[in-house]
Amino acid sequence: MSVLLTSLPADYADELQEHFPLTVITEPAGWYLCWADQALVLRHADLPKQGDILVDFASGAASYRRQFGGGKDEAIAKACGVNKKRNLSIIDATAGLGRDALVLANLGATVTLVERNPLVAALLYDGLRRAAANPVTAELAARMQLHFAPALQALTELPPADVVYLDPMFPPREKSALVKKEMRAFHDVVGSDTDADALLAPALQLARYRVVVKRPGYAEVLAQQSPQLVVKGKNNRFDVYINQAIA
Repeated sequence: MSVLLTSLPADYADELQEHFPLTVITEPAGWYLCWADQALVLRHADLPKQGDILVDFASGAASYRRQFGGGKDEAIAKACGVNKKRNLSIIDATAGLGRDALVLANLGATVTLVERNPLVAALLYDGLRRAAANPVTAELAARMQLHFAPALQALTELPPADVVYLDPMFPPREKSALVKKEMRAFHDVVGSDTDADALLAPALQLARYRVVVKRPGYAEVLAQQSPQLVVKGKNNRFDVYINQAIA
C-alpha cells in the first residue's frame, strides 16, 4: 500500500490523491511519504538511519550537475544525440528519481518522465512543483512533464518522440556493499523491472530517431537484441538502437 502521513497540508494531500493512488494514514509504517521542510519526502518507519529520499532539482548536487556536469561530452548526451541537436523530445520511460531526465533537460531536450510507482511518482511531482516555483529552475522544469503509468502502457499511449530512453531497474550484484543507501532503498521500494525486455519493441516503434538503453557494464543487452552503437560511461554503458540519423 502506498501511503501519505497526515502531516501533509490537507489541500496538498488531496491534490496528490487526485493524481496517485495514495492512502492517508496517521501512524507511519514501512515506506511512507511525509512533509519535511516544505517538501515531500520518502521515509521508512524502521530505518531512521536511511535518511529522507526526495526529488530536488535545485539541490546542491543537482545545481552542481546543472552547472558543471551534464555537458555535451557526457556519455548520456552522446547516446541520446543531444550533443548534436538540443531541442529533442525524449521519453524517459523509467524515470526513477529523475536524475537522467534532469541532465537531458538541462541540455535543451523536452523530457516526458514516465514512472509507474506511486510513491516515486509523487516525489517527482513534488520535485517538479518546487522546481517550477524556483526562478533558478523554472525554465528547466518547463521542459519536463510527468506521466504516471507503467512504462509498457506509456509506450503505447504517448505520442511519438525523437528518443526513447530506458533505464530498467536492474538487480544489483550480490556484492552490493558499495551500493549507495539511497539506491538500496530505491530497489526496496520499486523492485526490479521484470518486463524490461518487453519494452524494447514498443520503444523502437515510438522513437523517431533512436532508443537508448542504460545498462550496468555487466548486464546483457535488452531482449537479446544487439545495439548498433554502444557508448561507455564511467559506471554504465548506453546501448543505442538507431531507427534513423538525427537530422
